[in-house]
Amino acid sequence: MTLITTPFGATSTAAEVAAGIDLRGKRAIVTGAASGIGVETARALAGTGADVTLAVRDLDAGARVAADITATTGNAGVHVAHLDLGDRATVDAFAAAWDGPLHLLVNNAGVMALPERTLTPDGLETQFAVNHLGHFALAVGLHDALAADGAARIVSVSSSGHLRSPVIFDDLSFAFRPYDPWLAYGQSKTANVLFAVGATRRWAADGITANALMPGGIATNLQRHLDPSFMENAKASGFELKTTEQGAATTVLLATSPLLEGVGGRYFDDVNESPVVHERGDAVLARGVAAYAVDPANADRLWDVSTELLAG
Repeated sequence: MTLITTPFGATSTAAEVAAGIDLRGKRAIVTGAASGIGVETARALAGTGADVTLAVRDLDAGARVAADITATTGNAGVHVAHLDLGDRATVDAFAAAWDGPLHLLVNNAGVMALPERTLTPDGLETQFAVNHLGHFALAVGLHDALAADGAARIVSVSSSGHLRSPVIFDDLSFAFRPYDPWLAYGQSKTANVLFAVGATRRWAADGITANALMPGGIATNLQRHLDPSFMENAKASGFELKTTEQGAATTVLLATSPLLEGVGGRYFDDVNESPVVHERGDAVLARGVAAYAVDPANADRLWDVSTELLAG
């Protein structure tokens, strides 16, 4: 399989990637769009003329962002709706309230490296529940709306953190292993990639494709649980931090580029497709996509497990 390459790179911005794209008449949802790269993703999509819904926990923060995006893009079709990915009821309510076709679902929201093991009311480890299962439930709930579009896309924001751990199916919530913040984050981000593989396998015939990405190292609220030394070590190793505008670029590529028409189940980094790797290496922020994260058998197993968890 030939990797998809583009003229863009690590320093490209979301606006540069979206330049010339016309999505007028299309509808998009961006989760976690009240802060960080979610804001710039939504701004770039609004700049293409798309009707954009910011799916957020904090409605007041979302309203401020929506007003700012409208002011900077001139697009009045920017809306705010409540969504808490850790609360199954709000996910179901959001999906049930959606009316009409949906062209684009950007699964952007997430939590990172929670220092202590915490469980949702459903008894699931929080990072797996929020980063993966909440988005899985949302996508399943919106399937018919996506299918109605005829050429819909799902963008799954993963991370190079997926290289820290595969999905440990026999112990998703660390009931038997000592809890480790990075292993928990890693398996949730692997799940994000596997979801893109699984969704494309099941839904491509419905005109729905999904791809995953690593946005890059960006200083946002996502790192609020990290020791400051983590980012310092990353910079010391030669890793360049991105701005939020640069961090949203790969998401926007997957959401808008003609190169991704009918293409799914792939993983991108720095606005280009990433090669499959079989070893993580020693870099603080490693590159490539782990073979286990794009394995169809793993994707099928995760889909089945996720479906069972939602049914339970």
